Amino acid sequence: MESPSQITKRNEKNSIINGVASTVVMSMSNNYFALFAIGVLGATNYQVGLISSLPQIIGMFAMILGTVIMSRLQEKKRFTGLSILFTRLFLLGMFLVIYLPEEYRAWTFVLLIGLMNLPGSFAMLSWQSFIGDLISDSRRSGFFSERNRILTIAGMITTLLIGIGLQWFDKSNPLPYQILFILAFLFGIAEVIYLNRHIEPKKEKVPGKKKLNLGWDAYKHKPFIYFLICGLFFNFAWQLAWPLFNIYNIKVAHMTGFWISIITVANQVGQIISFKWWGRMADKHSNGKMLAVTAVGMASAPFLTILSKNMYYLTFVNFTSGLFVSGTVLLLFNQLLEVTKEENRGSFIAQYNILLAIIGFIAPQVGVYLLQLSSIETAMNLAAVLRLLSGAVFLLFFYYMKIERDVDSRLLDQGTQVGKQG
Repeated sequence: MESPSQITKRNEKNSIINGVASTVVMSMSNNYFALFAIGVLGATNYQVGLISSLPQIIGMFAMILGTVIMSRLQEKKRFTGLSILFTRLFLLGMFLVIYLPEEYRAWTFVLLIGLMNLPGSFAMLSWQSFIGDLISDSRRSGFFSERNRILTIAGMITTLLIGIGLQWFDKSNPLPYQILFILAFLFGIAEVIYLNRHIEPKKEKVPGKKKLNLGWDAYKHKPFIYFLICGLFFNFAWQLAWPLFNIYNIKVAHMTGFWISIITVANQVGQIISFKWWGRMADKHSNGKMLAVTAVGMASAPFLTILSKNMYYLTFVNFTSGLFVSGTVLLLFNQLLEVTKEENRGSFIAQYNILLAIIGFIAPQVGVYLLQLSSIETAMNLAAVLRLLSGAVFLLFFYYMKIERDVDSRLLDQGTQVGKQG
């Protein structure tokens, strides 16, 4: 029988391999959805906006249903694996889109991307709760920073190879994208296999009739509520610009698949070299304080992007953006786990993701609407200003958490003194 430390090491190893497979899937599919939609299927700006927003609104309903399902699960591994498998099956549908009548292709592709997020949201919700149970508080910053670094390297190598391969094809040729969708599906199978190799501790069943749990108890915890406000405001500012970057890069800067790959790799290089640094800074200064720093850094990306259409310049901008993306991804997840309670963490995560899905639907649509009302420059600059303001919001959250910790510490000291006197 393995010791707890051996089980932890095995779980961490399987988590990294599972994550690498997942990253390869995303690198082969999600990174090129917009390029495939615009270059091959002739998607409109509105349809490009839906590629970012439709999955979010479908994900919102999935999170509500997922909250109910998760509250009834004793073990999460099987449900997580099945959710991932059903998500990857949609890649086969994307392979077949090109065989439809031309007028239906773009809309079918957009709908497939949206519907794919139904099982995808189940997978994300259950995986976050699942991995949160397996990795202890003391290991989180160190493990996830190293895991994210390895995953980003895998994504960078995959993206670079794809970029080189796409040079051999015309940007309107569907064949390379069909190959990518099939390969992504195969890596998705590997993703499920290594997810199932995790060792999940069995929880004792609580006797009595299970009640329907929609996760409303999460709103009784003040630190979670304040983080929710900050996180949602930042994500609105962040996701507002997502379709704008795609439209600018493909329609304004006229990037090919090769250059899309290059700027993605540049962004990933920035993430790779900064993941460990953000982990160390989070341990030293707290997640909340460092989130304020990342938000300010993220504000530079939309503003700097529109200054030039030069490919080398845009590659550099994406590299600098990656330095802050790594911190954003790591710190948001760690901060979410920090403000949740272990006994009902699934409820907290579900509520966060439900509201995040609403923001994820609205923000890209607002971005495209601003583009139609004004110009790409105005819309991007507004996104930059909102990202900058979110940094100030996170700074207020940091001071709130600091005050709460000081109060708890004083109450603990007072309780200790009373105990000694008694």
